[in-house]
Amino acid sequence: SGSPQSALIIHAGHMTSVQEVNPAVRRIRAPTRLQDLAIPITDEILQRLKTEPLCACHHCALSQVLAACMYPKLLEEKSLPLDVRQRAQKLLGACGGGSVGSYSATPTGIPLVHKSIAEFIERRDCGVSSHQDHIILSSGFEKILWMVLHLMSNGEGQTQTGLLTPVPCPQTVPMLLDVSWLTMVPYQLKEDRGWALDLDELRQALETGRRHCEPRAIFISNPGNPTGHVQDRETIEEVINFAATEGLVLLVEEVDQESVFGQDKEFFSYKQVLFEMGQKYSEMVELISFNALSGAKMGECGLRGGYMEVINMDPAVKTYLRNMQATSTPPVLPQLALEVMVNPPSLGDPSYETYTNIVRTQTTLSQNAHRACEFLNELPGMSCQPAMAGTFLYPHLNLPPQMIEKAKTLGVEADVLYCQKLLEEEGVCLGPGCENGQDDQNYHIRLSFLVPPVILEDLLLHLRSFHLRLLEKFP
Repeated sequence: SGSPQSALIIHAGHMTSVQEVNPAVRRIRAPTRLQDLAIPITDEILQRLKTEPLCACHHCALSQVLAACMYPKLLEEKSLPLDVRQRAQKLLGACGGGSVGSYSATPTGIPLVHKSIAEFIERRDCGVSSHQDHIILSSGFEKILWMVLHLMSNGEGQTQTGLLTPVPCPQTVPMLLDVSWLTMVPYQLKEDRGWALDLDELRQALETGRRHCEPRAIFISNPGNPTGHVQDRETIEEVINFAATEGLVLLVEEVDQESVFGQDKEFFSYKQVLFEMGQKYSEMVELISFNALSGAKMGECGLRGGYMEVINMDPAVKTYLRNMQATSTPPVLPQLALEVMVNPPSLGDPSYETYTNIVRTQTTLSQNAHRACEFLNELPGMSCQPAMAGTFLYPHLNLPPQMIEKAKTLGVEADVLYCQKLLEEEGVCLGPGCENGQDDQNYHIRLSFLVPPVILEDLLLHLRSFHLRLLEKFP
C-alpha cells in the first residue's frame, strides 16, 4: 500500500547485512558458474543446428514403469510389456492410496523399496546379509551425505570435526563440508598410478589434520569420481584396517559400482570386504555406504534418488539420523525408480531385451573412454590417466605461465579461465579441477564421455582447436 507501516514490515523481513547470514552459509565456496554461462551458448547452438538435443540417454524399461505409475490408465495399454505393467501395479500397490501423489507409507520411505534394496545388496555381496532397517532413503547422494556430515559436525577450531577427503573428490563434496561446518583434511590420490589411493598418503594426511582439527571419518569414492579408478581388494582391506586402528568412520560413495568397464577390473563393495575380513572388523568398523540413481548405469540424475546402508552405528545415534530423515519424507517417484534400479528385468521377462541395451551402453562408455584418453595424451601440454569406470576423464593441464598470471589478475583460478574461454570460443563446457578440491597449481579439467561417439569426436576436435590456439597465444 506504500504506507510507512508496510515499509517498516518489509524492511524488517530482509537481511540488513552480510554479517546476519548464517556463518555456515557464508563459508560455502562459490561455484564457478560455468553452467550458467553454458545456458545461452547451448540455446544458440541448438537454434543454429535446428536439431533435436544432441544426446538422450534413456533407460526405456524404467521410463515405462514410471510413466504407468504416474498415469495408471497406461496399465490398460497392451503396447506396454506385461512385466512393465505388473511392476507398475506392484509399486502403486505399495504407495499410500495407490498413488504416487501420496506421502510414503512410513516417514522413512516405502517398505517395499527398503526390502528390494536389501535384497540387491545381498546378491551383490555374495550372500552377506543386509537388513531393511539399515537402509535410509533420501533425495540423491548429496542429500544423504549432507545428513551424515550434519550429524557428525561438532566443535570449533582444533576441536572441529575433520573429514579425510580424497583429492580429487566429487565436485559437490567441498561445498557440503563448508555448509556442514566440517574441516576438509585432504589426502592426494596418486595420479602416476592411475589415481590409486596410497596408504602412506592417508597416514600423513591424518597426522597433519590432527594438528588443527579432529578427523573422525574417511571419505572414499570407489569407483573414483572423477578419476574412474577402481580399487582392488587389497587396497580396500588396507583402508578398513587403517580405519579400525585409528577409530575412524568409513563413508564410501559407490554410485558407479555397476559401470566398471576396465579390463580385468572388478568392483568389490567395502561392506563385502569388511565382512570377509572376520568379526574383528565386521562387528567393530563403522561403515556408511552410498548409492544413487545418478550412476552411469541409470543416469537419472534429475530424479534425485539415493540411499545409504548404515553398518555398526550405535542404535541411539542412528535414531537421530532417522529423525533427520523424517523431517522431509523421501519423494515417492525417486523411490520407485530406485526399486527398478536394484531389481531390474530378469532373463525371460518381456522387457529384458530392452534392459540389456545397458550392456551396449557400457561398451560405448569403454570405447569412448579409450578414444578420449588416447586423443588427450596426443595434445601438447596435456596428459590423461585411463578411466576404468564411471563417466569422467580427468586430464592434467600444463598451462603456460602467462595464462596463470592473467587468471590471477582476473581473480579466478587458471583452470576456471581455461574452461570459460573454451566455453565461449568453442561451445564446449568442461569442469575445472578446482571444483574437485584442488587448490594449488596442479591444474586439471573434468571431461564427461557419456555421449554418443559422434558427439564425443566433435567435442574433442573443438577442444584440440582451442587448446592449440591457446598455446600459440601463450607459447
